[in-house]
Amino acid sequence: MTTLTFCPFEDGHIPGALALSRAAQWPHRAEDWALFLSLSQGAVVMDGPDVVATALATPFGRVACANMIIVDAARRGAGLGRRVMETAMAQVNVPEWRLIATADGLPLYRKLGFEVCGEIVQYQGVVTAPASGMALPDRAGPGDLAALAALDAAATGMDRTSLLAALLRVGAVHVLRQGGVITAFAALRAFGRGEVLGPVIARNADEAQALMAPLIAASSGRFLRVDTPVTSGLAPWLVAQGMAHAGGGIQMRRGGGAAAVGPQQVFALAAQAMG
Repeated sequence: MTTLTFCPFEDGHIPGALALSRAAQWPHRAEDWALFLSLSQGAVVMDGPDVVATALATPFGRVACANMIIVDAARRGAGLGRRVMETAMAQVNVPEWRLIATADGLPLYRKLGFEVCGEIVQYQGVVTAPASGMALPDRAGPGDLAALAALDAAATGMDRTSLLAALLRVGAVHVLRQGGVITAFAALRAFGRGEVLGPVIARNADEAQALMAPLIAASSGRFLRVDTPVTSGLAPWLVAQGMAHAGGGIQMRRGGGAAAVGPQQVFALAAQAMG
């Protein structure tokens, strides 16, 4: 430990972080790291020129997400994960923290005061259904950002305006409108091996499926990933769309919960890192 250096996570550390995530068999590209880092504060641990541990803390109003916590396999078991995570989290002052854990990470996160509050299941695969010819829902623009953020906050309890602004730049955000008012939205962007569909915010499963079905159909022949809460009830429907279960994660929280204030629900995550 005495040979290691803790540093703020900067753009120049992304290649080393990418090597760590690839070694851990995570699908993230350099562009995915760059997006998350642009929204976050973070820490890296250096052993000479090599990045051997990372952690990000992403503030969304009164809530922050701890994410991208990776330790080089040869360095595990010596408390480095806890130290880099605490270093990143110390840069953000919020009353509530959230993360999505693997089973291996549960003991550490419990020691840091996190409690289990839900479960995420991941579905993915190359979309094999032929394009259906369904019209894509309307596409949102920068002028819709405030409305998107309000719906998102009602469903998540977080102010993710910064994330949604980034998704409008790097991907496509499709919406349903009622009387000219946005009632639901779904984002689609490049990620990992292909594309990720999320976040999806809607009032009910029927509305979520109405948004997602044409986007899935339009992705025919491409690799697509969806991370959905178990409570969404979408799992059987995603299987029917030809997607396969591919693991998931454990939702954890520390601090007071931010209650939802509207009928909107989360049907798919932006990323396990971002909620």
